[in-house]
Amino acid sequence: MADEKIPTTQTEETSSEASTKDVSAKIKSSKKRKSKAKVTKGRIYITSSYNNTIVSVTDTSGNVIAWGTAGRAGFKGSKKSTPYAGGKTMEDVLGRIRDRGLAEVDVLIRGIGSGRESAVRALQGSGLSVLSIKDLTPTPHGGVRPKKVRRV
Repeated sequence: MADEKIPTTQTEETSSEASTKDVSAKIKSSKKRKSKAKVTKGRIYITSSYNNTIVSVTDTSGNVIAWGTAGRAGFKGSKKSTPYAGGKTMEDVLGRIRDRGLAEVDVLIRGIGSGRESAVRALQGSGLSVLSIKDLTPTPHGGVRPKKVRRV
């Protein structure tokens, strides 16, 4: 008796199959990835602080294509601020944009950390054509207001 199948009507099977197909169609359409646009010219922003090195790759209008940090490259704590971590961060980002067709880049550097030079060296060794390198590190030009004169 356990092996016997209970007969079901045709309408029940078709309605359950149709609902299953509807759900699967919705799931598949939402998981569809956008095709990545090809970019031939872009900008690479290197922000290097005393604690970390951040690399962002954008197209000419400023839309971010890829980014990376020393922490994302696998470094933790004080190791994130080393020159080696800066170079590895740049290599990690360049590995992710290889299929985008990026050929020419402008490099914009900001900050005074130790990872900035090694990041630029890793970029020059990658084979991309570097059009320009600009240093955008903010510099004070006037300073803060001095303390008032002490009267005794």
